[in-house]
Amino acid sequence: MGSDESYNFVFKVVLIGESGVGKSNLLSRFTKNEFSHDSRTTIGVEFSTRTVQMDNFTIKAQIWDTAGLERYRAITSAYYRGAVGALLVYDISKHLTYESAERWLKELYDHADPHIVVMLVGNKSDLEPSRTVPTDEARDFAEKKGLMFMETSALDSTNVEAAFNEVLSEIHRKVASKEVTRGSISAVTLSSPIRPSGDTQEERKGCCSRS
Repeated sequence: MGSDESYNFVFKVVLIGESGVGKSNLLSRFTKNEFSHDSRTTIGVEFSTRTVQMDNFTIKAQIWDTAGLERYRAITSAYYRGAVGALLVYDISKHLTYESAERWLKELYDHADPHIVVMLVGNKSDLEPSRTVPTDEARDFAEKKGLMFMETSALDSTNVEAAFNEVLSEIHRKVASKEVTRGSISAVTLSSPIRPSGDTQEERKGCCSRS
């Protein structure tokens, strides 16, 4: 989607959280405007892109959907490297998925850039009658940890665009303001426009090298 367009920045964003919280459907809703009622558990890592316009810049988001199951943890943590944004997702109807947020956050910070932009996302807001995680509790946790916060529903599209766009906007703000310099976000994103020559290996390496 948009792979043949020119773009100014490539931002690598990861989706993290427990299995079954709806990460894959958030990805497919944002990149393809699709939702699957019987989506399978992600094995390892899945990947998709979307190009968006923001403040006269064209930003290509490379979004990596990581498996939430414990047995894939060693594989998926390698994909955190080079990420400049993350959506830490839990299910508002399953408190256990929220309780693990702190552990996911620690794992992310152990492997990703220290200045990564992180949003805590309470997904499945369409399950309001079954809610077990109060909005205020999650918002307070996010504020305490310095995270952005939003509740979404991949099923009915509520706040999905807003969540991804706010993360991308905050990454871009940090890059544009040079708030973060050497060895951080501006070093792992592409600071100059890319020629509209498609996705060459060299272009991908500029932002999202796994080394």
